[in-house]
Amino acid sequence: MEILTPQDLKEKFQDPWIVPYHKVLTMVDDDLVEIVEYHPCIGGSEWMVYQYGRSSELVLKSERDGNRHTYLTRVGKVNLNLKPSFRAAGIEEVAVEGDEVRVVHAGLAGAGVGAGMCRGMAEGVKRIELYNVGGGSKLGRAAVITPRMEKIVLGVDDTDTKEEGATWTMAHNVAMELAKKGYQYLDHVTVQLYPHNPHKTQNCVAIALVFAIKPGERENLVKETCKLLKNYTLSDKTAIAVLSGIKVPEKLRKYSEATKKSMITVEQAEDVARETGVELVEVTGKQGKIGALAALGVYNDLKEAARVYE
Repeated sequence: MEILTPQDLKEKFQDPWIVPYHKVLTMVDDDLVEIVEYHPCIGGSEWMVYQYGRSSELVLKSERDGNRHTYLTRVGKVNLNLKPSFRAAGIEEVAVEGDEVRVVHAGLAGAGVGAGMCRGMAEGVKRIELYNVGGGSKLGRAAVITPRMEKIVLGVDDTDTKEEGATWTMAHNVAMELAKKGYQYLDHVTVQLYPHNPHKTQNCVAIALVFAIKPGERENLVKETCKLLKNYTLSDKTAIAVLSGIKVPEKLRKYSEATKKSMITVEQAEDVARETGVELVEVTGKQGKIGALAALGVYNDLKEAARVYE
């Protein structure tokens, strides 16, 4: 076994069959770990997502959005029964050790090269433990060690007026400002709400902004978000909702579904937030709490987030 940093790997492996991943992040929520990887390829990386979903019991969900892989995994260790073409690569161990996450990848042939060398060169990786190099017809196997992070989702609503503004663009620009401050901006989700709401400006949508942050950064992230929104919002009804962790409570999901189909009051939103542990923050007013909270319940279901109900 060799312990190698990303720089060590770049100096040692300069072969034309090594393609570095762009970035790897790992977020922890109790016994769940969400792994986000930015692959060097786009459509071709669908093969990897498909194989990981087939090969490892630790992988609860695997999906691709462009060149971004997301694996929802549980903590544990399993034996992979790899088989060329059918189960060519997977995760055999996920462990949370203090402020680090250790993920052991294994793969046959090219998938084995990706297991250690390609992932190991990515931004966000501290080091790898390289057990088998892989390539050709060989097994590749390595542990990828990354900092332990947390997932925070911010719901944002009511930032525009009937005369001007757009919530989705303002929310994105706020997230980009936060990214400059060091917070990892992962996603922006537009959530369709009740189209017959008489208070809407036009399309009636709320926004969910997804971040990976270091432990202890949550309070500052919320403060920075509120500060930026106060500077940019055009509305006196702006509010945000804050969901910590990977899991979406079932009651929150049902609330979001209801908000897409019917009118909801601020009081109802406040009750659901209290029961599900979601923080609501009035930035310039309380009306935005309804949509901000609704954005959180379906942020991880893009088709449902976009769906409009007549």
